[in-house]
Amino acid sequence: QVQLVESGGGLVQPGGSLRLSCAASGIIFSSYTMGWYRQAPGKQREAVASITSGGVTNYGDSVKGRFTISRDNAKNTVSLQMNSLKPEDTAVYHCDARANNNKSYSWGQGTQVTVSS
Repeated sequence: QVQLVESGGGLVQPGGSLRLSCAASGIIFSSYTMGWYRQAPGKQREAVASITSGGVTNYGDSVKGRFTISRDNAKNTVSLQMNSLKPEDTAVYHCDARANNNKSYSWGQGTQVTVSS
């Protein structure tokens, strides 16, 4: 059974930083592209960042240069370092996992990030 558990969300002031983490179990982690997406109230789901099993990264335009995704295949974790946070970054952030053969896709319950003064 696939399980993705996010942590690290919270309240931060504009310009601040947060680091999100996602612990994965029930999958062969090294065979999955891992990613983060976010969902804000009244807005469409937005892809934030992804990282392939080979370490190739991709970022949404709104977070390029501010967020950094990384993975630790030994610990089955993926992280998202978020710097220079803006109020518009406020959302629930979900970790997701897509198998390299595209036969499996899972996501976690999410962690709330609120950027406000």
